[in-house]
Amino acid sequence: MDYKIKLADGSAHIISITSAYFKTWHVWNIKFKDGRAAMLFKLGNEWMQRNEDFLDEHILTAIGNTIDKIICRRKTLSF
Repeated sequence: MDYKIKLADGSAHIISITSAYFKTWHVWNIKFKDGRAAMLFKLGNEWMQRNEDFLDEHILTAIGNTIDKIICRRKTLSF
């Protein structure tokens, strides 16, 4: 699904977020409109990315916060 994220510098990006499983890990695949992609996962309260991925810390945090909101929204809708 496509989402619009707003970064701390005020710029907005439209990204596609899909959920998947890699081995036993729940991961989120992120695709930007310019063709770049990243795979994110959560360890405790911190969002992480693969070593091969390119996201700056503030972008990673913004996307992670967006995913957290999506997860929270899904949990409240499922009850």
